[in-house]
Amino acid sequence: MILIITLNPLLERRFYYPQIFEGKVNRNGKVLYQAGGKGINVSRQLKKFGIESYNLFFSGGNDGKIFRDTLKEEELQFTSVHIDDETRQAAVIISQNDKKVTSFFSENPEVNQKEVDEMKSRIEKMIVNCEMVVISGSSPSSLAEEIVPYTIKLANDLDKISVCDYYGKNLSEVFESSPTILHNNLEEIEHSLDLKLKDETSITDFLNSLYQKGIKRVFLTNGANDFYAQNFDYRYKISPPKVNPIDSTGSGDAFVAGIIYAWKQGMIFEDSLKFASACGAVNAESFEVCKVSLEDVYSLKEKVRIESIGKKMKIIDDSPHQE
Repeated sequence: MILIITLNPLLERRFYYPQIFEGKVNRNGKVLYQAGGKGINVSRQLKKFGIESYNLFFSGGNDGKIFRDTLKEEELQFTSVHIDDETRQAAVIISQNDKKVTSFFSENPEVNQKEVDEMKSRIEKMIVNCEMVVISGSSPSSLAEEIVPYTIKLANDLDKISVCDYYGKNLSEVFESSPTILHNNLEEIEHSLDLKLKDETSITDFLNSLYQKGIKRVFLTNGANDFYAQNFDYRYKISPPKVNPIDSTGSGDAFVAGIIYAWKQGMIFEDSLKFASACGAVNAESFEVCKVSLEDVYSLKEKVRIESIGKKMKIIDDSPHQE
C-alpha cells in the first residue's frame, strides 16, 4: 500500500467562465468542487495510472465534510484526523478563452498539539502495512511541522520508502531526517532555506550536500525550465519537453506521481526522469489537475533530454564475445 499524507488539504471551488471581465459582474459560471492539496493531487494521478493509494489528512468543519465527499465521488481512499478549525478553501477562477487561472486562498487552519499527536499515532499504525509513504505539501501550522521529520524517521526505522515533497521553515530538519526520495521546486528551496541556487555549480554543491545526508534520489524542478536530479552521487541536467502551457497547477504533483509510478514499474533512473518530466508537462496543457493519461505521457517522454554531469556511470559490457 502507498500511504499519502497531506497535512494541509484544500477544498477548491472552481469557477469556469468563457471570459472574465475584471471589475464587472460575471454571471452563469460553471461551479465545481474539487479536493486539492499536493498529496491529494498525487493520489488522483496515481489512480489515473492504475495505482491505488490511501490518503491521510487533517479535516475540519463544513468545508472538511465537503472535501471528504468530493474524495468519495472520485473513489479515492482516505481516512482523516478531525480538527476543530475549518479545512482551508480556495476560489479558483478560470477564464477559458484567454487561458487564465486566478486563485484566492483562505487562511490555513490552526492545528493544536492534541490533533498533531493523533496524526502521529495514526501514521505510526498505518505505516506498518505500507511499502511507501508520501508526504506532500506544506504544514498548516507550526505545531504540525514536526510530523514531517517524525514520519520520515519512522519510515527509515521500518525500512519503508519515503517520498518527500515538502516546503516550510523546518526544511533543514526534514533533510536531516533523510527521506529516500526528495522532490522540491527550486523556488521553494530558496525561499525555505534562504538560499540562492542560480547556477549549475551552486545547484550541484547543494545536491552533494543532500547526498551526504543519505538522501538517495533528488529532483529539483524549475517549472518549464531545465532542472537537475541526482541518483545517489550521479547527477543529471534535464530539459523538459516543450508544450503549450495552460495551467501549471499540479504539475509538480504529476511529476511526483510519475516518479512513484516509474519506481513501481522498475524503470531505470533515466527512464523515470523522462516519464516524470512528461507527466508534469502534459498536466500543464490542461485546466484539469493531475488527470494525465499514460498514453499522453508515453507520446511525449522521448522528447525529454537528459545530460549526465559530473561523475559518469561506468558501463560494463557483459555481452558474450567470440574469441
